[in-house]
Amino acid sequence: MPLTERLANAVIAAGVIIILVWSFDAADMDRSYLLVENFGDMQEFLAGFFPNDIASAASRSAYWTDLRTGISEAVPQMIITVQIAIWGTFIAVIAAIPFGLLSARNVAPGWVVQPVRRLMDVFRSINELIIALIFIAAVGLGPLAGVMALAVHTTGVLAKLFSEAVESIDHGPVEGVRATGARPLHEVIWGVIPQVAPLWTSFGLYRFESNARSATVLGLIGAGGIGQILFEAVRAFDYQRTAAIVIVIILAVSAIDMMSQLLRKRLL
Repeated sequence: MPLTERLANAVIAAGVIIILVWSFDAADMDRSYLLVENFGDMQEFLAGFFPNDIASAASRSAYWTDLRTGISEAVPQMIITVQIAIWGTFIAVIAAIPFGLLSARNVAPGWVVQPVRRLMDVFRSINELIIALIFIAAVGLGPLAGVMALAVHTTGVLAKLFSEAVESIDHGPVEGVRATGARPLHEVIWGVIPQVAPLWTSFGLYRFESNARSATVLGLIGAGGIGQILFEAVRAFDYQRTAAIVIVIILAVSAIDMMSQLLRKRLL
């Protein structure tokens, strides 16, 4: 390895260490010992999800009845949450394609790239909860606000990923299309998109998984989905109902993850 490259790696490693030290106190890392010291408190909290006298047959019967009731209540709301994630991701993918291309330095001119990138920074930097509040002011409470919040935030994320994929393409196919006298649009369609389509598909599927999790939180502010009943259960200290809702969320996210893996294997 050349000396200059070793020096560059050493500088980067030193920079990472300096940043970690600089942020140590601000991140409250000096209190991390409490995770071990108060581990029993966390166990006590988790024990609240299970009745103390579950050993008795009557308690077990009541517990499983309450759990089934909670699951039957949570499943329809989880379905709505997944539907919110589907539409939010779909709109984001459609919007991120042109924004991603316009953010790529090897496709768009600099005077276009920089404003589009800054706009995507804005989309990406604002949390979905804040964006949902803005849309709630326009469309009212309900899933549509959640869909639009996920769509805006995910557009910013995917546009960045899409543009980075475009910037790393092999320019040979693009030059080949250009040699035929094709227009710039045709260069993108036939020279760029076929190379990045597999990566774009993978990024889209990953963001759908992420949005399925994010959509569970949007219900806390009335943007639809399972988050609202989860918030109600937590506020009421109804631990058995909370446990049922969490079980449904875990199963749904796991199913989405397995489905995404199957799709990736088939499409990529």
